[in-house]
Amino acid sequence: MDELKQKFSEKSSALRNKLRSLVREQGGTKMDEVTLGQMYGGMRGVKSMIWETSNLDAQEGIKFRGYNIPQLRDLLPKLNGSDEPLPEGLFWLMLVGEIPTEDQVSWLAAEWAGRSKVPDHTFKVLDNLPVETHPMTQFVVGINSMQTESVFAKRYFEGLSKHDFWDACYEDTMNLIARLPQLAAYIYRRSFHNGDHIAPDSSLDWGANFAHMLGIEGDDFRDFLRLYLTIHADHEGGNASAHTTHLVGSTLSDAYNSMSAGMNALAGPLHGLANQEVIKWIFEMLESLDTQSPSKEQIADFVRQTLDAGKVIPGYGHAVLRQPDPRFTAQQRFAQRNLQDSDIVNVVWKLFDVVPPILDSLGKVKNPWPNVDAHSGAILVHYGLKEFKYYTVLFGVSRALGVLSALCWSRAIGFPLERPKSVTSEWIFSQFAN
Repeated sequence: MDELKQKFSEKSSALRNKLRSLVREQGGTKMDEVTLGQMYGGMRGVKSMIWETSNLDAQEGIKFRGYNIPQLRDLLPKLNGSDEPLPEGLFWLMLVGEIPTEDQVSWLAAEWAGRSKVPDHTFKVLDNLPVETHPMTQFVVGINSMQTESVFAKRYFEGLSKHDFWDACYEDTMNLIARLPQLAAYIYRRSFHNGDHIAPDSSLDWGANFAHMLGIEGDDFRDFLRLYLTIHADHEGGNASAHTTHLVGSTLSDAYNSMSAGMNALAGPLHGLANQEVIKWIFEMLESLDTQSPSKEQIADFVRQTLDAGKVIPGYGHAVLRQPDPRFTAQQRFAQRNLQDSDIVNVVWKLFDVVPPILDSLGKVKNPWPNVDAHSGAILVHYGLKEFKYYTVLFGVSRALGVLSALCWSRAIGFPLERPKSVTSEWIFSQFAN
């Protein structure tokens, strides 16, 4: 048993026993109240699930095992003088709650490289789709096609003991995460570069190899992709892609089917697809203003026009956060170090100065600050990845780290089938009849 799996086995077993005792003794304790507005408002804020890997704080943003993003940038191992942490280190932290050493991260990078071969039939399946198929649709199809490799599905059919569900889930998680960069890069090169594919380089770490297969070279882009894959990895369990993965996983669907379901949720315009909406809106603004370097006054006028048309400003506002998203700030700091002369990046910075005061003046916006989507597209455009329909696939590769490590915990703790009770509107009206 490898070191990471051994650590996970020990820690999950201890927590499982502790939780079972707590539920036995305190299972009747009320933890939250549910209002009528929450029932009809998408269950916002209802505390109803356990998610071990991260927690969202309204002021500090996402915390991974108690560490915020600035802390992680300092503490997680980096490669050969890189300024950005490796996503492998965050996965280790989410899975076992420990900041890994450089040796442990190097082992994990090599382990994923050794597990990274995508089945030939997956490429054949993708090649039979129309080339114009949305990249997220191709991503989901590709993940589902690899379900033939599921260790959990095979062992469950053979009579796997429920005490070993976590073990098979761990193997699926490691294999699937290892293969996602090549799958995603294949989709990108197929969709936007005439199928001119680039072979993986197993000597590179997970993020750097992904950058290499996309066809964008340079140490600074590799660094940015490592940062991107780290900060997008998880956002507690209530967001749509995480909760969908958890829900489907609670049926004992394997990691491939659970992950593909979560990616279908990520593809929605109100979730992961939002990142392509931001850069699309910026492109529309630049075209309308007929300049690549608009002034703050020009930007302010266009922002007001967008709001007057009954539209939102993409990339601004958040359901939970009440401060600028630390994920936005992390990308801004990267750009300040590396991309100060980029026209498209400077537009994002001007928007940061212009948009919040305008939104705040409306008096209706709880959070006028930028979220994670407000910056990433501009940096990707600067490096030549201008095909914004692809951006959600990048998001999906990163999000796998969080939702699949959480799926391992669900299996290890032994969470049951998720099955909330629903009621009809007629039942609701009857409660207020008198």
